Amino acid sequence: MKKLLTPFAETMDKNLPLNDYPRPQMTRKSFINLNGLWDYAIEKKDAPFGGYQGKILVPYSPETILSGVEKIVTDEDKLYYRRTFEFHKTAEKVLLHFGAVDYECMVRLNGKIVGSHTGGYTPFSFDVTDAIREGNNEIIVEVTDPGDKGTQARGKQSSKRGGIWYTPQSGIWQTVWLEEVCKNNVERIKLTPDIDAGTLTVELTFAESVESARIDVFDKGEPKASAAIVDGKAVVEMGEFSCWSPEDPYLYDAKITTSCDEVGTYFGMRKFSIGKDKEGISRLFLNNKPYFHNGLLDQGYWSDGMYTPASDEAMIYDIQKMKDMGFNMLRKHIKIEPLRWYYHCDRIGMLVWQDMINGGGIYSNFPIMIRPAFTLAFLAKRFMAHDGEKRYKYFSREDEKGRQEYYVDAERMIDLLYNVVSLSVWVPFNEGWGQFDAVKAYDFFKQRDNTRIIDHASGWHDQGIGDLNSFHIYFTAMQFPKYDKNDERPIVLSEFGGFSMQIKGHMYNEEKFFGYRKYYEQEKFEKAMEKLFDKVHDRIAKGLSATVYTEVSDVEDECNGLLSYDRRVVKIDEDLMRKINERIKL
Repeated sequence: MKKLLTPFAETMDKNLPLNDYPRPQMTRKSFINLNGLWDYAIEKKDAPFGGYQGKILVPYSPETILSGVEKIVTDEDKLYYRRTFEFHKTAEKVLLHFGAVDYECMVRLNGKIVGSHTGGYTPFSFDVTDAIREGNNEIIVEVTDPGDKGTQARGKQSSKRGGIWYTPQSGIWQTVWLEEVCKNNVERIKLTPDIDAGTLTVELTFAESVESARIDVFDKGEPKASAAIVDGKAVVEMGEFSCWSPEDPYLYDAKITTSCDEVGTYFGMRKFSIGKDKEGISRLFLNNKPYFHNGLLDQGYWSDGMYTPASDEAMIYDIQKMKDMGFNMLRKHIKIEPLRWYYHCDRIGMLVWQDMINGGGIYSNFPIMIRPAFTLAFLAKRFMAHDGEKRYKYFSREDEKGRQEYYVDAERMIDLLYNVVSLSVWVPFNEGWGQFDAVKAYDFFKQRDNTRIIDHASGWHDQGIGDLNSFHIYFTAMQFPKYDKNDERPIVLSEFGGFSMQIKGHMYNEEKFFGYRKYYEQEKFEKAMEKLFDKVHDRIAKGLSATVYTEVSDVEDECNGLLSYDRRVVKIDEDLMRKINERIKL
């Protein structure tokens, strides 16, 4: 397989990569980045530790080019990390943060175990006040990852990579950092805008006990509104305000002050809902008006860093390039990004559909590929498969612990991303990949967050509930069930296209590549894209309310991106794509 570097790898800071504040919606002045070169070793889990084997560039997984290691960690291995750092304490409490570690880790600081964590996609932190010391410190992290031998959330990682499944990765893959705070620091901020009432509800969680606080809102640096926070809650009257949208991504800054803490944040005034347009068709609404979501599937993979981009500029490039082509939405597919990615969507103006990470056992091809792929969309209801207790084996969800862990991970994800302004849709399950009890999952998501739309089963295995009637159409004709005005669920084409265009010299696998339809000439590829989106345009008046084209970029064997895997080639004329997208709206 060819080693491909993105242009961002050439300009990244290899001594201190990703040195941007990692938590944009909860900022403090304290930020000590621990990314950079660490010692590492990969040993068998049952073998004694034999010493460190070299250097790894954190936060890049050992499987990646940017890590400098390029070795796969298997379910039989244990991955060791070590680094030293200088520290001089200036506050009451010190927190050690990890953006994400795949999958299970134990952390020691100066020989003392400070904590452990299970789950590969969300941030966690430890209070290391009693373990950290003045001057030189040593941190050791031990990681194990069952990969696809386990039932945990793992996304598209596979020990048998190929096609739509990718090289597995393990260990630290987001920023490691230290933060100094006061004893009773603010632990969580929950922000809920209400454009109908003209208010922002603020809810705070504190480390020890609830105390009084204050929020001040700023509009482009000028004071806008303020409120006292009593018993951890306040309702801010916004007066006249501007709504956030992809066309006008208007954001407000805010500062929260307590007796010992000061935290910066931001928010947008916006509303996601479902309603009927003037023809009586159920539509997705943005700020109380029908709004067509014209998006792309976004896997969030990089040829050199896999889950982890070389720099902040790399993330910005993908989002801005798709915005420049006329798209207004990205469906974040089977991955949770670093928080800075969502921040850039908020400020650039890009709607986000967020997938839950799939898990379960090894999937059978019949329920997730063969049967659905060759069933016309308008016949899908006839083949609806109940996904409850009697069908756990069918969907590779027999393991009760894995099913319980799904909800732990889902709750963490919802809480983590609740404040993201651009996040409009949750996707609990995709194409039956480890799907189970989707009706219960829908209720769980809705109870935890009733401000977003929920696509309970994207693609197929629809359970007849949820907010959207969701279809994936690749191999068959673009046909949908006739719109039923008694059905409150808008029809969405949540995956389609996947046209493959080879770019020699920029392909991970030039001998064997995947695409739903393959093209070898630029002119034919672009004409096919025009024809495909003409079909989409024709179906909007008939009830189609959103589309998700596959996809932003190539990923390993998949060559159906609008960008090459190394982000060095834009495969389609940008002016043409923008002209096509001008028609894809209500």
